[in-house]
Amino acid sequence: MPLLATESCRIRRLTSKYTPGAMDWGTLQGVLSGVNKYSTGFGRIWLSVVFIFRVLVYVVAAESVWGDEQSDFDCNTQQPGCPNTCYDHFFPISHIRLWALQLISITTPSLMVVLHVAYRKERERKHRLKYGENCSQLYKNTGKKHGGLWWTYLISLVFKTGFEIAFLYILHRIYDRFHLPRLVKCSMFPCPNIVDCYIAKPTEKRIFTYFMVGGSALCTVLNISEILYLLFKRCFRCCKRKNEREEDTVAKPRGTPLHKDTVENGISLEEYIHKA
Repeated sequence: MPLLATESCRIRRLTSKYTPGAMDWGTLQGVLSGVNKYSTGFGRIWLSVVFIFRVLVYVVAAESVWGDEQSDFDCNTQQPGCPNTCYDHFFPISHIRLWALQLISITTPSLMVVLHVAYRKERERKHRLKYGENCSQLYKNTGKKHGGLWWTYLISLVFKTGFEIAFLYILHRIYDRFHLPRLVKCSMFPCPNIVDCYIAKPTEKRIFTYFMVGGSALCTVLNISEILYLLFKRCFRCCKRKNEREEDTVAKPRGTPLHKDTVENGISLEEYIHKA
C-alpha cells in the first residue's frame, strides 16, 4: 500500500532523531507489511490503523508529551524519598512503556502467518528438488488461507484481540478509568503527612490517552470482525460443499456398476442402464 510505504519512511525519519536504543518502528512496519497480501480487508485496515494512527502518534507526539515524567512530578515537600515514592504509587508503569509493550504484543502474532507461509514455501522447494520441477505441487498457492494456514491466521487474530483487551484492562485499572488529574494527594511513607503532588501537562496527556485508547478499541473491533468474517466464510463454504455432495449423490444413477467391457464396447451409460 503506497500510504503505508509513505508513513514508513516518515516513521524511520522520526525514529532516527532518538537515541540508538530507541525502537525502530519503521523496520517493524516493513516486516509486517508482508502480512498484507495474506490478510482480508479487515486485516489491511487494522494494519493501517496501527501504524498510522497509533505508532505514528506514539513516535511524533506521545513521547515528547510525556518526556521525563518523574522530574516533572512536583510535590510540596522536601522530605527525601517522598516524591519518588508517590510517583511510583501513582505511576507504577509509564504510559509510554505500556503502549510500547502493547504495540509489540499486538503486532508479534502477525509474524506467525509470515513464518507459516515461509514454511510452506520451503517445503514446496524441497519437494521440487526431490521430485523435479514438473512434479505436482504440494500447495496450489502457498499464501492461500486453507488448512493449517487458516488456523494459524485465526489464532493470530485471537492473540491480537486478547492482548488488546488485556492492555486496555491494565491501563483502566492502573490509571482509574484512563483519567489523569492535575493534583494527587499522597500519604505514602516516608512522606511526613498528606502532600500535594502535581502532574505536568495533565490535559495534553489525557487527550493522548483517550486517542490511544480509542485506537486500541477500534483495532479490537476490527479483529473481532475479522474473526467473525473468517468463521462465517468457513461455515458458508462447508455448507456449500455439503449441498454439492448431496446434489451429486441424488443426481448419480443407481443400479449395476458400469463394467469395463461396457466402456470398451462404446455403450452409453443410459443404454447400459436400460439393458440392465
